[in-house]
Amino acid sequence: MALDPRIKVIGFDMDGTVMDTNVDYVKLAHVVADEFISLGVPMDLIKEDAKTDSMAASIAWLKANNPASLAGFEDRTGERATVVEMEREAEARPFDGAREAIELAISRGYRVALLTRGGRKYATTLLKRFGYYDLFENIVARDDYEYKDAKPSPRSIEHMTQGMDVRPEEILYIGDGKTDWETARNSGTHFIGVESGHMDRSAWEALGGKDIVTIPTVAHLRDLL
Repeated sequence: MALDPRIKVIGFDMDGTVMDTNVDYVKLAHVVADEFISLGVPMDLIKEDAKTDSMAASIAWLKANNPASLAGFEDRTGERATVVEMEREAEARPFDGAREAIELAISRGYRVALLTRGGRKYATTLLKRFGYYDLFENIVARDDYEYKDAKPSPRSIEHMTQGMDVRPEEILYIGDGKTDWETARNSGTHFIGVESGHMDRSAWEALGGKDIVTIPTVAHLRDLL
């Protein structure tokens, strides 16, 4: 299989795709709830939000009972998340063959970018440590824009390709999880799933049947270029 000839830009997720990391995602998932708890939001509302993957009930309570606390809410939760991400950053390593695949893509005329839900400090630390930072034309992290623009919002792809003058059908996004796939689907871009992170081949098939193209690791992108 070869890539669609229309593709001009290849975007990469970071954790589980380019970098083999060990973030405590259970702890990370509790960051927003911890912030709500610190602001006095009743636990039953926080649990209600958790069931629907929403913050609506908790935000509504704060608007009614503690509206001043909403100022800087995203900054505070972002800082909490960065603390969790940085706890194990020393354990991270690039996946074998990742650099070679990215460099081959560049040599074949593709423009490359990176879009992560990791924080800017966390992403920059890892990418610079291993010499990956300057490979990417654009790098977009979680806290570069408002939370509503983060993956899986199609706005995240727009931010990733800012200044590149490309249409959705000219973009390929490569990631390791459901949110990455949803990001590509929501923005109308091509997608390839890697089996090196959150999801193996069977998990990808359960999500999208045979329609989701997958590769074992990002190194195998070389076979498609």
